[in-house]
Amino acid sequence: MSITLLLIITTVVISYISFNNSSLKEILIFSPYQYINKKKWWLVVSHGFIHADYLHLFFNMYVLYAFGFNVENQFNELNALGYLYFLILYLGAMIFATLPSIIKHRNNNSYRSLGASGAVSAVVFVFIILAPTAQMGLIILPGLYIPAFVFGLLYFIAENYMIKKGGSNIAHDAHIAGAIFGILFVGFFDYKLYINFIESIVNYIGIS
Repeated sequence: MSITLLLIITTVVISYISFNNSSLKEILIFSPYQYINKKKWWLVVSHGFIHADYLHLFFNMYVLYAFGFNVENQFNELNALGYLYFLILYLGAMIFATLPSIIKHRNNNSYRSLGASGAVSAVVFVFIILAPTAQMGLIILPGLYIPAFVFGLLYFIAENYMIKKGGSNIAHDAHIAGAIFGILFVGFFDYKLYINFIESIVNYIGIS
């Protein structure tokens, strides 16, 4: 069984159980205050396996399904331990994505966050590094496809705009943190992929 499929199944099962069990959700949901002051270290990971509702769960798992298998397979082709690297990528991004909220809300006992968005963002951005000229669609504009590297740029612009705008219950800073982790992780996995990324874009644009 692939790591991607295992993560999807595990997340769906735990999320489904938590939908009907508020006590479990409270045990697993991320609280910077509880993490720091109560030493609940597991929260930096457990929050990624529960979701706010079915739509939240579906969207994250759909994106993981769309990109996870591809990234995992490419990791496996490049390294015999590719599946292990993929797992480290996913869980590492899940942890890294909590850093913004730890910094901002470490003294706020009422702040809570949950969902796999940070980890999923990392997977998407690793895909972008691996295949920068692949065509990616925009949910808000069905039928329109743009190169992956352009999608990545627009993603950062949109997420930064939403952070500055405020008034949202979505942790956009966690999305950005996850994306950054994914980009950095590629260097840990194989720094030569950065060179391939740049060369692919240069060739696509036609710069000589």
